[in-house]
Amino acid sequence: MKKNSGENFLEKIPALNEDISYKTNDEGIVTLAIKNKGFVNFLAQKLFFKPDTTYIHLDELGSFSVLCMDGERDIIAIGELVNEKFGEKAEPLYERLAKFFQIMASYKFIKWK
Repeated sequence: MKKNSGENFLEKIPALNEDISYKTNDEGIVTLAIKNKGFVNFLAQKLFFKPDTTYIHLDELGSFSVLCMDGERDIIAIGELVNEKFGEKAEPLYERLAKFFQIMASYKFIKWK
């Protein structure tokens, strides 16, 4: 997967945004905890009873991928680990990983190193 700049998207190194924490349950499923900050969120919390933290529950593949992010591995290396663990269940592997990390980046859950 190439971006317009000629840079290989799969060679990007994802890291969890420092504002986001997570927990794993006994099965290894990750739940991201995102603090709702800022004035607009403050108003929404007061007027519409919006919670101060939003919880995002990832599936098995997403959870494993997040746990593989160490700030050193690129998406290709994470894909190799996902393939070792899930095999055919993860196919089409790199298309799914690319989409997953694009979505994570669009919500600012991750940053690129």
